Amino acid sequence: MIDILNNLSELNNLLINNNHPPQVILLDAVGTIFGVKNSVGYIYTKLAQKYGVNTCADSIDQCFYQVFKESSPLAFDTHNEAEIKELEFKWWENITYNTFTKEGSIEQFNNFKEYFRELYELFKTVEPWFIYDEVISTLNQWQKQGIELGIISNFDTRIFEVLDNLELSKYFQTITISSLTGVAKPDQKIFLSAIEKHNCQAENAWYIGDSKKEDYEGAKSVGMKSFWLNRLV
Repeated sequence: MIDILNNLSELNNLLINNNHPPQVILLDAVGTIFGVKNSVGYIYTKLAQKYGVNTCADSIDQCFYQVFKESSPLAFDTHNEAEIKELEFKWWENITYNTFTKEGSIEQFNNFKEYFRELYELFKTVEPWFIYDEVISTLNQWQKQGIELGIISNFDTRIFEVLDNLELSKYFQTITISSLTGVAKPDQKIFLSAIEKHNCQAENAWYIGDSKKEDYEGAKSVGMKSFWLNRLV
């Protein structure tokens, strides 16, 4: 049976009634703790207008998720952080270029390179993101209970700035991301790497994420108590 949540606060009853609460709760980031305002397509097309592109946000959004799904993982075979940041930038540049190419509007850009640089910097800021309603109160409650908290995300190193800007960093002892770990969820290595930072056994860690395959099944495969977050939007 799959353990499904509609929001994070639904986990509180399980914690209260559990004789063996977890040492650590680990969470996915985007789609779990915070999300994209409006849509990726909306943000992409709004900024693209500055660079001569007029196209449909819904169409860009659809093409983005198709391209994203077909892309290689956001993980690299290097531990050089400067090189990793360059590779992250190129990875996202390819995603964005292929999105507009697939949608048929890439030729409208008067300067795609400059557009992408501005777009990439934008996603470091607060502007494109929102925090889900119950997140702050729930994280505060878990902290008061003495539960260690961490993030496991198929994200790039911009996540540290995003968390700082959203004032979420203070809640998490560890941040484990695919681009620095070298593998992406659902690979077992990224989950094992995260719980190792807490000196925790898998059976003493709970994990919550919004992807059935990458999050729920990935965490379950290493022996963690896993929850699939299926938000009712």
